[in-house]
Amino acid sequence: MKRISFAFLSLLVLATGCVNRTPAMHPTDEPFRSVYHHSPLSGWMNDPNGMYYDETTGTWHLFYQHNPFGTTWGPMHWAHSSSTDLVHWTHHPIAIAPDSIGTIFSGSAVIDRDNTAGFGENALVAIYTQSEVCGQHQSIASSADGGLTFTKYNANPVLKGDIADFRDPKVFWDEQSGRWVMVLACQQEVRFYGSPNLKDWTYLSSFGAGYGNHEGVWECPDLIRLKCENGKCENEQMKWVLLLNINPGGPFGGSATQYFVGDWDGKTFTCIDAPEETKWLDYGKDHYATVTWAYAPENRIVAIGWMSNWQYANQLPTVAFRSQNTVARDLSLYRDDAGGYRVRVMPSPETMALRGEETDCLGDIAVVELELDGKQDALITLSNDKGEKVVMNLDVHRQTFSMDRTASGDCSFSHDFAANTIAPLFVKRDAYHVTLFIDHCSVEAFDGEGAWAMTNLVFPSEPYNHIDVQGGTAKIYDIHF
Repeated sequence: MKRISFAFLSLLVLATGCVNRTPAMHPTDEPFRSVYHHSPLSGWMNDPNGMYYDETTGTWHLFYQHNPFGTTWGPMHWAHSSSTDLVHWTHHPIAIAPDSIGTIFSGSAVIDRDNTAGFGENALVAIYTQSEVCGQHQSIASSADGGLTFTKYNANPVLKGDIADFRDPKVFWDEQSGRWVMVLACQQEVRFYGSPNLKDWTYLSSFGAGYGNHEGVWECPDLIRLKCENGKCENEQMKWVLLLNINPGGPFGGSATQYFVGDWDGKTFTCIDAPEETKWLDYGKDHYATVTWAYAPENRIVAIGWMSNWQYANQLPTVAFRSQNTVARDLSLYRDDAGGYRVRVMPSPETMALRGEETDCLGDIAVVELELDGKQDALITLSNDKGEKVVMNLDVHRQTFSMDRTASGDCSFSHDFAANTIAPLFVKRDAYHVTLFIDHCSVEAFDGEGAWAMTNLVFPSEPYNHIDVQGGTAKIYDIHF
């Protein structure tokens, strides 16, 4: 992207020669271990699974794809962590392990309040894919202790696959039809199934032909209902949104999360977007397998993703563990300048609570608040004393925000890692507010009104301790952890 002279603009250079205020790291410390992002104690992690909020204890439960035997993708288990604030995580024993039917792939969990499945009132029921040489099938398991232990259903699988790539069930109770609905990724479409009891499933409909990106396999679907929340929305309209992860086919190569806005009648999803349009939930390289928590409080829709990309996920330069999750994000809808519906992505209140005291010191964990002039371009550079840097550019003429990590540090492990990612602004303003969350090996950028988000990994040889802002100002905040 074209570089412009900013000699006439305001210049703010902060955080030189500061004392490192980074708090103590994870007990299994290594240089790129994140402080306030969830990661496994050891071994490999990918897709988040089975996420639900327990209102009786105020606890967020996160299950995830895990290989406990190594730091590359391998025999998949469901591992389990929990948190009361979406920031501090308690790690629990393996929740669901492979068996004779197959390894344990992605899925979801529901609370069966009315005992429709016969496992007991308010039983937690996990619905997951089992993968074997001959195919992929859906199985279930129940828990009476909040997911600490599961008992597998003795008649698994409950839905046998008839094609390759038949996986990642997201299940919810549908009030319109009075039954459980399963959204299932099936190659390059999603299928909807219905059930009265989580055991017996009937095909309802399919969606996907002619819509969105089809350059890769569709995975990890999620069907959610969102409220439209800005002045262009009439009567706080509600729309259904189908989250759909794809690999490859992302806007900058590899993995990404696309979505579709439409209507759901209890049987069929009807998209109101233009068939040829692809809408992306995040414009970075490292945001995938995004799904939401069931039963989040106050009718919130809270999402989290896997912070990696299948182009290089197995090669990242970490040692004892591999992969982390994004920060939690609250989702809603807004209308862009063209009048279309788009998903608003905001750091969750629990994420924003990380912001501590204002400081002049930029360390390897921080929150940075940027105020950028909407009438002229802005350039933001994070750098260290070795010249490694991340360069962000707000281009008001092209109406884009970009993040260039080509000189960010170690990019040697994959030719696909060095990249410049670009997000459309969608809404033109007189000034732009951008929030950066920096944590050892990642930079997450959020538009102040949620019009876009951008998630990228970085691996500097030492922390970025300088920030240079041309065309705006920056405030740095300690992490309150």
